Amino acid sequence: MAAEPAAPTPTPVPLKLRAEDDEDIAVISAVLQDALVAVGDIAYLPDEHCFALIASRFRGEAKGHTLERIRAALRFDDVTAVWRQNFGRRDPDRILVLLAITLEDKALRLDFAGGAGIRLEVGRILCHLEDLGEPWPSRRRPRHPVESGSD
Repeated sequence: MAAEPAAPTPTPVPLKLRAEDDEDIAVISAVLQDALVAVGDIAYLPDEHCFALIASRFRGEAKGHTLERIRAALRFDDVTAVWRQNFGRRDPDRILVLLAITLEDKALRLDFAGGAGIRLEVGRILCHLEDLGEPWPSRRRPRHPVESGSD
């Protein structure tokens, strides 16, 4: 009896998202939860009113039990000012873990583990997220401790 050929591995569909309101930002925040970001991969271009970063995001949408990460570019346009909290540019190899992106008044807030953060003053919400390249295997799924409390 002849062996059956192995099923071809499906090519992952890269994400390409655009955000223009707080609901869209919530989607991008969920997609990027637990993304790893090197401080050296964060840039603000004031003359272009653009803030961008490259992240290694966990592909939660991957089928089955596949654990993968993929590089993704995140860009915010119409940015008028940027404030960093609890980290500086002098440590480009430091890795930040993105927890959430939220809207506060006329600003977007990127919160990272350990109390680091970025506040983006924006004229309007205009954000793009796009996967780059091919995914690679990840050793583990991001985990979050369950908070105990009384209900």
